[in-house]
Amino acid sequence: MGVTIYTKDGCPHCQAAKEHFSRQNIDYTEINISEDKGKIDELVKVAGVRKVPVIVEGDKVTVGFNGGG
Repeated sequence: MGVTIYTKDGCPHCQAAKEHFSRQNIDYTEINISEDKGKIDELVKVAGVRKVPVIVEGDKVTVGFNGGG
């Protein structure tokens, strides 16, 4: 099961999510919607929102990041 994190530039919650997964030694794929605007439609399809971070772990989709707690 892979982890995908949708992010955007300058988002502190996105940065915290990436740091959390790195500390846990969990590999993740980052999709930065600031760098690839074409992924915004994909984000909306996956999560139903235009907010980041969105964390996708298998079938589980989490909008936002609360510090890994």
